[in-house]
Amino acid sequence: MSYTSLVMLLYVLPFLLALIFYFRRHRKKETHYRARLAETVQASIPEPLTLHPVIDPNKCLGSSACVKACPEHALGIVRGKAMLVQPDHCIGHGACAAACPFEAITLVFGTEKRGIDIPQVKPTFETNVSGIYIAGELGGMGLIRKGVEQGARAIESIKKNRAGAGHLDVVIVGAGPAGLAASLAAKEAKLRFVTLEQEDGLGGSVYHYPRRKLAMTAPMKLPIIGQVNKHEISKEELLQFWNRVVKQTGLTVNFMERMDSLKKVGKIFTVKTPRAEYQAANVLLAIGRRGTPRKLGVPGEEQAKVVYRLIDAEQYRGMHVLVVGGGDSAAEAALAIAAERGTTVTISCRGDEILTRPKDKNRQQLQSGVEKNTLKVYLHANVKEIRAHTVTLIHEGSEIELKNDAVIVCAGGTLPTPMLKEIGVMVDTYYGTPVAR
Repeated sequence: MSYTSLVMLLYVLPFLLALIFYFRRHRKKETHYRARLAETVQASIPEPLTLHPVIDPNKCLGSSACVKACPEHALGIVRGKAMLVQPDHCIGHGACAAACPFEAITLVFGTEKRGIDIPQVKPTFETNVSGIYIAGELGGMGLIRKGVEQGARAIESIKKNRAGAGHLDVVIVGAGPAGLAASLAAKEAKLRFVTLEQEDGLGGSVYHYPRRKLAMTAPMKLPIIGQVNKHEISKEELLQFWNRVVKQTGLTVNFMERMDSLKKVGKIFTVKTPRAEYQAANVLLAIGRRGTPRKLGVPGEEQAKVVYRLIDAEQYRGMHVLVVGGGDSAAEAALAIAAERGTTVTISCRGDEILTRPKDKNRQQLQSGVEKNTLKVYLHANVKEIRAHTVTLIHEGSEIELKNDAVIVCAGGTLPTPMLKEIGVMVDTYYGTPVAR
């Protein structure tokens, strides 16, 4: 071998080795993504109703930038193109679209088969009904940074329509990202306002995230507080931060007070809650898409043992507990309670969605729990009646009576869409079409 050939070999060999290593690693990753996609298809997991990505294969060059940017590992590269391989993991961060160098990703709501209702709003965040404003998730934007921005901008518009003496300038419904930002902006503008929150804490949809879930991936600007340069922050850290903001600014939030009705007489709105009645020139709806907890509508549901969210699994230790629902919240509640010593846990699901809707990890743990007899699942079952010490289910045409000390209903929420339509707010249904905000 000549000296020249030897020199060329020394230069080319490292390159060839690097190339071989790259392709082997690439093939291994693609095998992993293909397996995840196959599991998704086999389990018939639907695309998420929340904000989610649609990838244009003609623009995508498989850079993996979106895959690396997704904090929930919902995306993968298959056949050289980005794909939503685990749609049940996507919670609408939108970081993938921002990271794509080829603008191949569009964020959309709904799918071709599963539509989602979005109220019509103007650039000022006012609906077609003068005085009613919508910001945040209900209006088609689940991103925290955008929700904060919209809440503050909505107040800028509301400032131009202050109320006369004896009325509030605005009732802010919801204390999630949009509602909190709006409340701070209203306080900064010295508006007369009240903030209502049906939960017992701040956060809106973030409040219901699983523990340690990444909640935010971009900085935001809060009224009074200023720029918050947090690029990645967990649910717990974000909630702690928001609570410090409320304490620091002296902001008042009426927790555990939900809006029951909204009516307009003349130019003034009346907002009724279980505690009070408020009159205001404007109403800002900054609620999430969870809405008001959906009730079962069965005898005995008014009992104190019936709740609509798991707060502390330990309090159910040694009890007979029924969990109603077929999604992640039902699965996570049942699994957490089943881990407590001496507890009997039963899941009642109207269809068979508990087999497909929860995240893969939750589905696997549920299957393991059933196999180990730590919990029981009734598919195609409905609650008929809740008594002091028992609960009756209708399962496959027969009545089943179970011992029961507590019922946790995880049946989702009802949005105020009928209420909005009743007072004239126009609502569009989106089937996988982009929502520009």
